[in-house]
Amino acid sequence: MSVATPPLLHRRSRFSILWVVPSVIAVAVVVIIIVTALQWPFTEKAIVSSLEDASSSKVTIAHFQKTYFPHPGCIAENVVFVRLPGVPPLITIPKLTIQTSFLGLLMKHVSHIQSDGMTVFIPPQKFPGKFHSDSNAIIDDLLFQNATLQFGSRNRGQPPLKFAIHECLLRHVGGTGSVAFRVSLSNPQPPGEIEASGRLGPWHLASTSQTPVSGNYTFQHADLGVFDGIAGILSSSGTFEGTLKKLGVHGTTETPDFEVTHSGHKTRLKNRFDAVVNALSGDVTLDQVDSMFRDTRVMTNGTIARRPPDERRITELDMLVRNGRIQDILGLFVSDPRAPMAGVTSLRAHVFLPADQRQFLSRVELHGDFGIDEGKFTTQTTQQDVNKLSAESLGQSDNNPATVLSNLKGHADVKDGVAHFFNLSFGIPGASAEMHGTYNLISEAIDLHGVLKMDTSVSHTAHGPKALLLKFMDPFFKRKPKGSAVPIKITGTYDKPSFGLDLGGQKENKAEKRLEKAYQKPTK
Repeated sequence: MSVATPPLLHRRSRFSILWVVPSVIAVAVVVIIIVTALQWPFTEKAIVSSLEDASSSKVTIAHFQKTYFPHPGCIAENVVFVRLPGVPPLITIPKLTIQTSFLGLLMKHVSHIQSDGMTVFIPPQKFPGKFHSDSNAIIDDLLFQNATLQFGSRNRGQPPLKFAIHECLLRHVGGTGSVAFRVSLSNPQPPGEIEASGRLGPWHLASTSQTPVSGNYTFQHADLGVFDGIAGILSSSGTFEGTLKKLGVHGTTETPDFEVTHSGHKTRLKNRFDAVVNALSGDVTLDQVDSMFRDTRVMTNGTIARRPPDERRITELDMLVRNGRIQDILGLFVSDPRAPMAGVTSLRAHVFLPADQRQFLSRVELHGDFGIDEGKFTTQTTQQDVNKLSAESLGQSDNNPATVLSNLKGHADVKDGVAHFFNLSFGIPGASAEMHGTYNLISEAIDLHGVLKMDTSVSHTAHGPKALLLKFMDPFFKRKPKGSAVPIKITGTYDKPSFGLDLGGQKENKAEKRLEKAYQKPTK
């Protein structure tokens, strides 16, 4: 048997529920207001104290405003961090905005922190203190817009190196896990645009260098023209993974219009590389760089790192070419439409590039060995002279077909813009030569001296009266079973070399001068 509930009781129950719900909400709001009033975190004193502890700096705020609705938080203007007197402020923030929710206040959860126009200045000298945080608050979004990162120069009068950071967004900052990031910035040298995204952390406060980081990047519109001696627009993309101290980077670069400005010849340059970067110091170890231009491949490894005592960045590279084309390499450096020589080349070189203000060709140091097989001159007149020399060395007429220059090899040391050649040798049918001397990379002056060994005698290298004169001089030259050893020299400039006999310089007598005049033939 059921008992009917009076309608009035139903009505009172419904009204009681309708009143209880808002009453509970009201009480909760009151509790939140009381708690936040007693422990409101967004006071100027609290913010200054937190920033000073985190940065080991003296912090001042020109204007401070608390905000309550719709988002509790604060706005701080002209926030300045000073760590050392007499140097620019470590950090300057024109506007710093902090926002959260009332529930976030209870849970130490900040929804959004935004910095507008921040400038960070890192002086060249080491300074005391570091960045750290004892807070256990979680920040959902930490956004930096239109920021500038500056690195002071060790050289007086030289402006700081500046990175313009368009936007940097960090998500879930302050937790025990990693932080997601996205950043876009302008790179100063070479100037170009970088975008990167990935994950950072968890942060190792005791050892910052061991903090893990991973992600991918793109580098676009990088203008190589800021570097003395080269030009072109580079693009690059790749991935990175490791720690801040030892970050592995793998990627590719492409420069469709690369050129050595002295030559004016543009070529497509492609690189694939594996490197290790110290993100805290900027030092780079190149494990392997595979470069390709035209039909020639260059393998490179080395370092780009700061060295004591002045901590300037020094570049040291080991380069290797196997079965490349000499015309591809020479074509980068000569202004003529065609390289002066063609053939198969191999080389091994160590390159040292100090960091000073001299032009590239004056700064670079190189020590290496090279060889060219089946080489021939691309200039018709030069090749004809080589053909004639070969024919005369064999005691033949000079109307034989084209002859190749073979087995050209030697050692070169380059310093202060001058290449010093040692053990330079080459061979052609009927003759071989061993030479040494210098080539000025800046003035293009040639000064090479050596010995030409021929299969025939000197007098057989000419006809008519010239042959008669040279026949009288045969005994003065070192005789071999098959011919003569003749002292020769190559002087002049790259554009206008001069080939001739080398008969003692200032000690030449009249007969020697007559012999040289009869034998020498300048070559275009």
